[in-house]
Amino acid sequence: MKKEKKNLNTILKMNKSTEIIKEELSYINEQALFADGFDKALVGIDQSDYVAVYDIDKCIDILMEDMPYMTLDQIIEYFEYNTLGAYVGEYTPRFIKIYEQ
Repeated sequence: MKKEKKNLNTILKMNKSTEIIKEELSYINEQALFADGFDKALVGIDQSDYVAVYDIDKCIDILMEDMPYMTLDQIIEYFEYNTLGAYVGEYTPRFIKIYEQ
């Protein structure tokens, strides 16, 4: 039960920070674009171009949950082609690899 409560608190905190990032970015840059389906991977705002920034590893985790029938290699290839390879204009979101210390 304790673990479930912790997970729920983490989800609520994440949702709140996602909402704050989206709200702040939309205020700064009304034309900013967001990656559909990757709200849980939204980690910040690029301060030079004012675009959404997503964590690549979190995006891969989301795809693994959404597409359990695909292997990790297939998911990475899908993500690289369909998301990283997609340019939708000046305000295309950025995807970054975060290295833990």
